[in-house]
Amino acid sequence: MSSNTFGKKFCFTTFGESHGRAIGCVVDGVPSGLEIDEAFIQSELDRRRPGQNAFATARKEGDKVEILSGVFEGKSTGTPIAMVIFNENQKSGDYENVKNLFRPGHADFTYFYKYGLRDYRGGGRSSARETAARVAAGAIAKLMLNALHVKVQSGICAIGGIEARSYDFDRVNASEIYALDANVEAAQKEAILEAKNAHDSIGGVALVHVLGMPKGLGEPLYYKLDAILCEAMMGINGVKGVEIGEGFQASRLKGSENNDAIDSNGFKTNKSGGILGGISNGDTLTCKVYFKPTPSIFVAQETIDTEGKELTCKLKGRHDPCIAVRGSVVAE
Repeated sequence: MSSNTFGKKFCFTTFGESHGRAIGCVVDGVPSGLEIDEAFIQSELDRRRPGQNAFATARKEGDKVEILSGVFEGKSTGTPIAMVIFNENQKSGDYENVKNLFRPGHADFTYFYKYGLRDYRGGGRSSARETAARVAAGAIAKLMLNALHVKVQSGICAIGGIEARSYDFDRVNASEIYALDANVEAAQKEAILEAKNAHDSIGGVALVHVLGMPKGLGEPLYYKLDAILCEAMMGINGVKGVEIGEGFQASRLKGSENNDAIDSNGFKTNKSGGILGGISNGDTLTCKVYFKPTPSIFVAQETIDTEGKELTCKLKGRHDPCIAVRGSVVAE
C-alpha cells in the first residue's frame, strides 16, 4: 500500500494495523537541537487514548509511546525520529464472523477490490487506531510550533446537529467530550449516550484554531495552504467534509457580507478563516472538520460477502459511539 506519508519539508510516515503488533510513525524534517519533551508527547496521546469514559470505545490501550531513534540526550539529532506504540488490548476473535463479509459504511468493500485481500481484524490499516501515530507525529510538530509561538487548539462544536453557540477553548480539556460550549455539553452528551444505548452511533464536528500564524504560508494555485489542510483533515478516518473560515456558508452570502474589511489594525472580521488566495494572512486560522457517524454499530444491516451472497451483518466488538470526540484531538 502506497501513500502512507504526509508532508514535504516536515513529513511523517505511519505504519501498523488495529490488531497488529504495534502502530507507529517515522518523522523526518525535524531540525537538530529541538528539545524533545517526551512527557508532552505522551500527554497528547493520553488526550486521544481510548477507554477513558462512556463516550468512547471500551478498548483499553495504554498508548505508551517509545522513541526509537532521532533523539539523543533529550534533543533531536536532525535524523528521522521513529516512534512506536504497542497494541495491548486486541480482541481479534470479535471479528471472526465478519471476515468474509463487507461491513456497511466501512472500507472493507473498497480495500478488498483494490488489494484483493484485507485484514478484517478491526479494519486493519483502515481503522482509526492508526491515528494514534498521527498524534505522536503531531506532538513533535507542536514542539516546533511552540518555538515559533504558534498555538493549535481544538474542541467539539457540534454533535448530531446540537451546535455550540460560543467557543471556549480553555474549558475543552476539562470536558469528557472536549465540548467548546458548556451550555450545550449536557445535550451533546445525552445525544451520544442515546445513540450508544440504541446500539447506534452519531456524527459530530470539530473546530480547530491556529493562533500566531505568520503571513505568507502557502503557495498560489497548486499548493494552497487551505488545500493542504483539507488534504490532511480528509485523510483522517471518518472525515467527510472540511470548512475553512465561513466555509459552505460563504456560498449563501453576498460579497459585501463575506469580505473582511481591513483597517490600520488589521482585518476587522475573519470570514476567510485566515487564508486568502491560498496564503495565510496572519489572522487566526479556523477550520471545521465534519465526522460521519461511526460505521461500527450493533444494529443488524444488509450486506454481501466476498462471493456476492446476500446476508445480515451483526457486529461484535468495542467501538466509539462518536468518533468526532477523539477525532478532534487528531485534527488538532
